[in-house]
Parts: sequence; C-alpha cells; structure tokens
Amino acid sequence: MKNLTLIIGGIYGLLSVILGAFGAHAFKKILSIERLESFETAVRYEMYAAFFLLIVGYILKFETASEKWISILMIAGTFIFSVSIYCLAFQDVWGVNLKFLGPITPLGGLFMIISWVMLIWYFAKAKF
Repeated sequence: MKNLTLIIGGIYGLLSVILGAFGAHAFKKILSIERLESFETAVRYEMYAAFFLLIVGYILKFETASEKWISILMIAGTFIFSVSIYCLAFQDVWGVNLKFLGPITPLGGLFMIISWVMLIWYFAKAKF
C-alpha cells in the first residue's frame, strides 16, 4: 500500500501539472471562464492530494486498516472529485450532457475530507 500511495501521489502530481498547463494555455480557447475556473479547481485539488499522498506515503507504515483507509479515501476521493469536474468542464465541448456527475463530485470531496479527518486522528493518537 505504501508503494501504491507514493506512485498514485506522483501520478496525481504529474497530471495536475500537465492539465494545469493545458488549462492555462490551450483550454482557454475552448472553455468558458466559468468552466475553466472549475477545471482549475479540480487541478488544484489534485495537486493538494498529490502532496498529501506523498507525505502520507512516507509517514504511515500502513500496518493498520485505518492507515490504509487514509490513503484509499484520498486516492478515490480525488479521482471522483477531479475527474467528475474535468468531465463537467468539457461537456459542452464534447456535446454531451454529463450533469448527472454534478452530485457525484461532492462524494469525492467527502472522501477527501474523511481522509483528512482520519489523518488528524492518527496524529492525535500517535506516539512519536
């Protein structure tokens, strides 16, 4: 789980830099201001998650189920949150109605919040 957490953290970091660059340049021409702002929010949170996962990957030993869930929830939450926003941002460009993803986005955010709370709880009870 440790390696997976570090690898996914690296992938999220890489993707957020690539997608952020496209958002700052190429996507300005095809997305509305509102859609671009949403896209940039998804990129930003993906980068936050990348840092979170890289740090957690080095700190946690992944010996308990709760330590594993800290990582799982952040990985899944970030994927759900960011990918749903990316898709919603491009729905007009693609000519498809993806509004059903709107209620899914907060679920990803909730998973991310739970992951942060679990990490805080881990630190609160840890004996360093």
